[in-house]
Amino acid sequence: MYGKIKEYLATEFKKIQDAGLIKNERVIESQQGAEIIVKGKKCLNFCANNYLGLSSHPDLINAAHKAIDERGFGLSSVRFICGTQDIHKTLEHKISDFLGMEDCILFSSCFDANGGVFEPLMEEEDAIITDALNHASIIDGIRLSKAKRWIYNHGDMRDVEETDSATGKSGKGLERCLKESQSCRFRLIATDGVFSMDGDIAKLKEICDLAEKYDALVMVDDSHATGFMGKTGKGTHEYNDVMGRVDIITTTFGKALGGASGGCIASYKEIIDWMRNKARPYLFSNTVPPAVVGATIKVIDILTKSTELRDKLEQNTKYFREKMTAVGFDIIPGVHPIVPIMFGKYPNCSKLAVDFANRMLDEGIYVTPFSFPVVPKGKDRIRVQISAGHEKQHLDMAIEAFTKVGRELNIIK
Repeated sequence: MYGKIKEYLATEFKKIQDAGLIKNERVIESQQGAEIIVKGKKCLNFCANNYLGLSSHPDLINAAHKAIDERGFGLSSVRFICGTQDIHKTLEHKISDFLGMEDCILFSSCFDANGGVFEPLMEEEDAIITDALNHASIIDGIRLSKAKRWIYNHGDMRDVEETDSATGKSGKGLERCLKESQSCRFRLIATDGVFSMDGDIAKLKEICDLAEKYDALVMVDDSHATGFMGKTGKGTHEYNDVMGRVDIITTTFGKALGGASGGCIASYKEIIDWMRNKARPYLFSNTVPPAVVGATIKVIDILTKSTELRDKLEQNTKYFREKMTAVGFDIIPGVHPIVPIMFGKYPNCSKLAVDFANRMLDEGIYVTPFSFPVVPKGKDRIRVQISAGHEKQHLDMAIEAFTKVGRELNIIK
């Protein structure tokens, strides 16, 4: 049987290869950081989720070592059997306090948190209303639930249903979905806090207003916001001034909060108690290891004491966005450190983005192209990600390299 599928996979893979769209993994030969080693050559990293520059911070490494020394390497168990240590409870208390929520439950990743949050809460008589551009983990988590599903056009809060003249597909606004689902028992609006491909921020104030008007819950995946969005880095609920109005937050420790692994659900005590007894990725997955827990506790302590890192990230992002826009690149506007450099308006845009990224590596700048199916066809891009670990000279070197390659490839004048 393998002979048939082997032939099919080889044929389909060659099509991707011939189109120049293979997603090759470049091997890093150093710690993660603003400066990394690739193929023995130092380069600047502008495509990691290392927003606060903490991935290789010595205080986190020391905290991880200390946790291993005191609590071991792993627990060889799920939480409810014999896998809960005192440090797990400490981290849950610290995260819920930091986010302004009542309680918190840890998962091995935010993907697992999103895989576990919907199915226990929402039954056949309930409804989940989801943004069309939500992360794959939200989509997959919703599929595990028996609840009815409504999808609203990305960021569209209106009471409308419209047909796209180009595709012929019909789409609805959030308020229309809420009206149509009023006969359901419970309703939950699910959204990314920050949409990872475009870097745009969910309209949480409008979402919360509509949720309160139509008696629905609000769930936010804040993976690309926790630690640096808002005045004290709590996330998009702080940035949008809706603290206390979001019912469920899922997030990751694998981006701004140290960059290793792990995630959580933060919510009301009753919801978290329910998750401890019903969420399958929690009940059937090993405990988050002590090293990750110890280092993440240290991250929360750092962020609670000072906003220095998120302030620097904000300044770096503003500087880079302004300079790159002035040079002439097509950039999706915004304030987030995700800065998409768009190629869709150019012929053969998918291959162009790949060629551009390869040339940037020649110039000592590590960036990655994104093409279909990661992004829609014709929306190819290089997603630059700014970090508090970047110094001004790093930003200037990247801008200079982008400008040089952009002119070589006729992207800018």
